[in-house]
Amino acid sequence: MSTRQQDARVIDGNRRPEWARSAVYVDGGWRETAAGRTVEVENPATEAVIGTAADAGVADTEAAVSAAAAAFPSWSALPPPERLAVLERVYTGLERRRDLLVETTIAEIGAPLRVAREAHVDTGMAVLRAYLDAAEELAWQERVGNSLVLREGIGVAACITPWNYPFYQVLAKIGGALVAGATVVLKPAELTPLSAYLLTDTIDEAGIPAGVFNLIPGPGRVVGEALAGHPAVDAVSFTGSTRVGARVAALAAASIKRVSLELGGKSASVILPGADLEPAVRASVEAAMLNSGQTCTAWTRLLVPRADLETALRLAAARADTLVVGDPTRPETDLGPVASPAQRHTVTGFIERAVADGARIVTGGTERPAGLARGHYVRPTIVTDVAPDAEIVQEEVFGPVLTVQPYDSIEEAVALANGTPYGLAGAVWGPDQGAAVAVARRLRTGQVDINGGAFNPAAPFGGYGRSGNGRELGRWGIEEFLETKALQL
Repeated sequence: MSTRQQDARVIDGNRRPEWARSAVYVDGGWRETAAGRTVEVENPATEAVIGTAADAGVADTEAAVSAAAAAFPSWSALPPPERLAVLERVYTGLERRRDLLVETTIAEIGAPLRVAREAHVDTGMAVLRAYLDAAEELAWQERVGNSLVLREGIGVAACITPWNYPFYQVLAKIGGALVAGATVVLKPAELTPLSAYLLTDTIDEAGIPAGVFNLIPGPGRVVGEALAGHPAVDAVSFTGSTRVGARVAALAAASIKRVSLELGGKSASVILPGADLEPAVRASVEAAMLNSGQTCTAWTRLLVPRADLETALRLAAARADTLVVGDPTRPETDLGPVASPAQRHTVTGFIERAVADGARIVTGGTERPAGLARGHYVRPTIVTDVAPDAEIVQEEVFGPVLTVQPYDSIEEAVALANGTPYGLAGAVWGPDQGAAVAVARRLRTGQVDINGGAFNPAAPFGGYGRSGNGRELGRWGIEEFLETKALQL
């Protein structure tokens, strides 16, 4: 038994047995790993061990890929309405598990109650719903002159997901793949495998055919690399760091498989002259701090007209200081911990180096929040007086840190917004929609919110540059897992 604090939900074996797992799901059933290894799962808010997960290896990965390859011909041959009927049962089963999914998300990633419910679980459900709706309207075949154009599942899809949104990110990948007629091998993040187990329970209960979906929790350096380089895997969909994404793409290149990468972000929120400053700053701070800043689309750079800089700094600090940091199970909490001690060290290191380089901390910093001696907490931090090429401006921090920079012209604002290697998301706030859209069209990024436009789970999602390639969500997320065939008649 671990020497770290144990959670009663594991010790008593009754209240939450869903959090104590040791198996992989392969070929329609649960089985122990070939080596019999497990890993502990920690609650980042309490540092308590709350459960276990399988620590799969290469042999388990081989078994999962073989099962998926064997299941592909029959699954892909099913008429789309029959595949959708299975996935509708999955959706219904997840609805029944909503409260448990929220509780599990709070426990394994430290997301506050409201964030776990709305941003993690409900958004994940909305993504699956959008896939099902899009499939109803997708042209699975069409006539083009004397050709019949067919769209068919690509084959075996390896889906490798990150720890920051463990439920949403899984559905964003496997939803499109399964709808398309691909079969799936899922490798969830080592830090947050518990919600993937609950999802797998639901898929199993829905009666999905054996081998169509397989769950292999395990380390990326073992399972992830085996999947990326496996010759029987036809597509890899990976979300994570740019560094690891480059490694996935290199491994996949040997077998010329399709690769979709959703990687880092360093998104800018641009406030134009004449925009309503207070709501734009408030929303930008909230977006930067959502999920304790562990969001690839977080608007981590706020760009404001130079004349508005000091007002924007005052407004940003005031909003950051009202955010409640603490116990994620309490309804009033806005920010929980970051995911791990390593992540806390990474975030505070960025802040320390920025200060050493001359940056000014407007609020926040590296000190632990008051009254929180345990847990991987970081204070909401606003930083200014940073150069365009500063590390904290150029690199993804993945924590609750927002930089604020002034600009003197629209041209400079666009240059600053486009001045990092990333291009995943962003925002533009203007005096009217037309002015904001005109600037948004010039941003080299995959998604831009206009004057607070809401997230759309049916719209394409993905990045430019070092933020990756390919698209998820809606019909675009299905098409990532389709091959196109032309029959000349």
